[in-house]
Amino acid sequence: MATIEECREALDRLSDNLARAEGDVRGATALDRSLSCHITDLDRTFTGRLDGGRIRVGAVAPGPPPTKAEIRLAMSGDDLVALVAGELKFAKAWASGRVRLEAGFRDLLRLKSLL
Repeated sequence: MATIEECREALDRLSDNLARAEGDVRGATALDRSLSCHITDLDRTFTGRLDGGRIRVGAVAPGPPPTKAEIRLAMSGDDLVALVAGELKFAKAWASGRVRLEAGFRDLLRLKSLL
């Protein structure tokens, strides 16, 4: 099972990857939205912002997200680490229910290029 530190490192790597992205991916992440990522097996939630193509984590708290972020993710720590490492494809994980993504309709349309 992935640790909180490994999950934080994975989010930092994901942020770096998004910042270096080009084309449709870069456009999809060029949002300014509140973000939460609930690590279900550790019952911890990272909160922050997706801002200018980077994920800026502000805090980690026990339990599910304390407030409703504009973009909400939920998954196990192992799945987060595997997604960022390229060992798990987002579309497959999302379709099978291993990863949950909730956002407004317009944001989902923009983020679909990440799938």
